[in-house]
Amino acid sequence: MSPGTRPAPTRLRWRPRAYLLWAGAAGLLLAAVAERDPVPIFLAIPFLLAGPAAALAGPRESPALGGHWEAEGSAAEVVVSGTLRAAERVDARDLVLAAPAPPGLTEVAPPVLDRAPGELRFRLRWQAREPTIVVAPPPEIVWRDATGLVERSATLDLPPLIVERYPPELLGIGAVRLRRTTSLPGESIARTIGVAGEFHGIREAVADDPPRRINWPASARQGRLLANEFQVERTGDVLLVLDTRMSSLGPAADARLLALSRAAAAGISNAFLRVKARVGLAVFAEFVTAVPLATGRRQQMRIRSALLGAHPDSSDAPSERCAIALRRYFPPGVTTILLSTLADENRADLVPHLRRRGFPVLTLSPSPLPLTLEGPPLPTADEALVVRLTRLVRREQIARAWEEAPAIDWDDFWSLGRFVDFLRRPDVRRVG
Repeated sequence: MSPGTRPAPTRLRWRPRAYLLWAGAAGLLLAAVAERDPVPIFLAIPFLLAGPAAALAGPRESPALGGHWEAEGSAAEVVVSGTLRAAERVDARDLVLAAPAPPGLTEVAPPVLDRAPGELRFRLRWQAREPTIVVAPPPEIVWRDATGLVERSATLDLPPLIVERYPPELLGIGAVRLRRTTSLPGESIARTIGVAGEFHGIREAVADDPPRRINWPASARQGRLLANEFQVERTGDVLLVLDTRMSSLGPAADARLLALSRAAAAGISNAFLRVKARVGLAVFAEFVTAVPLATGRRQQMRIRSALLGAHPDSSDAPSERCAIALRRYFPPGVTTILLSTLADENRADLVPHLRRRGFPVLTLSPSPLPLTLEGPPLPTADEALVVRLTRLVRREQIARAWEEAPAIDWDDFWSLGRFVDFLRRPDVRRVG
C-alpha cells in the first residue's frame, strides 16, 4: 500500500457469539408473546443492541497497520520477531494475529504476543526440517472487539519475509580461492576486506566469526571480542548450475530435493558474494534461465529471485542444450558447481557435456536415500534388503559420476563439510 492511500473497506463479519445473542433475544421475544408479558422484551433489548454497538465502537473501514519483521536463529531454528503499529482509532489490544508456518517449516510453539495501546509485538518460533529457502507471507491480522461479537480484517503494509536456512559450513566457504576467468575491458583487480590475506586491522567481532579469527590479546586488553581483518584481492568466479528436470523418483521427491538444492545454492552464492566474488546462476529446465556473473547486493537479489522461481520441470530436455546455452552467458573455465540428484541417465550425462564445453564441474548431489527410508516400515528382513539395495544403487550413481568429474553425495542434509573441504582442494578446480 503506497503512502497516502486509504485502505479499501472490508465487510464487517459477525462472530458466532453475536448469533447466539440474537438467538437468545429471539427466544425472549417468543416468550414475551407466548406469556403476554412485556418483561422479556426489555430483557431482549441488550441482546439485540450489543452487536450493533460493538460494530459502531470499532473502525469504520479496514484498519491500516505498518511495521517490520525479521527472521533470526541458526541451523534449523527460525525465530521471527516483528512489531506492528496501528492507526489512532484502533487499539492494538483488539488485534488478533494468525501466522501459519510456510511450506518447509513447522510451528514449534504458539505465537507470543505483547500488546500495547499503540503497537503489537509478536514472536514466532518455527523449525526447518531440512535446509530451505522459502517466502513467508505476511501474517493475517484481524480486528476483533473486546466482547468478541464482530471482527474486520486489517490491511497490513508488510513485505513478505524470505527465510534461508542452510548448513553452517557454507559460512566459511568464501575463503576458497577461485580461478579468474576473462576480465572485462578496463577491469582492474580490486582489493577488499576479507577473511585471509595481508593483515589490515581490527574490528568488532560478529556472531559468525570463528575462534581462529578472534584477536585474543587485543580482546583481553579491551575487554570485548575483537576480530582480525585482512586485505585480499577479489576472488575469482563461480557458476551454479541447478538441474530442475524431473526424474524417476516422483514429483514429491523431486520437489523436496530441488528445495534442498535451492537452499544450498543460496548459501553458496551468499558466501562468495560476501567476499566480492562474481557469482552466476543457471537454472536448467526445458531451456536455461541465466543470471550472468556479477557481484554485489543486487546480484544477491537476482540470484535469490531466480532460485525462488525454480520448480521441477516435466520436460525431458537434452543435457547438451544446457551446455551449449551456458557458453552464451558464461566464459569457459569458470568454476562450476552442479546441483543435481544424478538419479537418472539424462541427469548424469549433463556432467560430460559441461566438461566438453570447457566448464570444470564439481557436482553436489542431494541424496534421495533419506527420503526413500522415510517410507512405511517393512518387515525387518525386507527392510534390511531394501536399504542395502538402495545404498548400492546410489553408490553406483555416484561412481559413474566420478568417472567424469568429482561428485559429492549429500546424504546428511544439515552438513556440507565434505563438500567445503573438497572445494578447497586445488585439483578440483583443474578438472576439465
